[in-house]
Amino acid sequence: MNFQIDVSSALPCPPAEPPAKSGDIPEIADLLRQLLEVQREQLACQRATAAAHDITARWRAFLTRWQSDFPDLADNCRKALPHLERCYGQLLRELTDKLNDEDEHGLDNDFALQEFLDRFGMRLAQLGTILNLVAPLAEAANSSQDSSG
Repeated sequence: MNFQIDVSSALPCPPAEPPAKSGDIPEIADLLRQLLEVQREQLACQRATAAAHDITARWRAFLTRWQSDFPDLADNCRKALPHLERCYGQLLRELTDKLNDEDEHGLDNDFALQEFLDRFGMRLAQLGTILNLVAPLAEAANSSQDSSG
């Protein structure tokens, strides 16, 4: 059985607010000015927060500061990044292939787990760290080329 219940208000809608009196207009204008000022302050804070979290800008500053000592660093990072990413991808593929080829109890004993970690753990961690250092420099090099070009 399905029942439908309609509930409606027995009270009529409240009347609309009367238009503002001429004495209220300066107060409303003052409130609007205050709201606008608060919004401007919030926008300035958001821009400052975004600038503080701009990692690429930090790496661009690094590259600019050390340009005379390492003139080709940015370009070399940009060129090396695809090779590092490919190597990282291959290592991840080997890791997942090994896990998928194992039976469900493949890493249950200490020996198998230690062999797995010896084979993949350190290389994957170190390669990931290298990628996390080279990639921002490559991105900074790309963004500086975009802005100058």
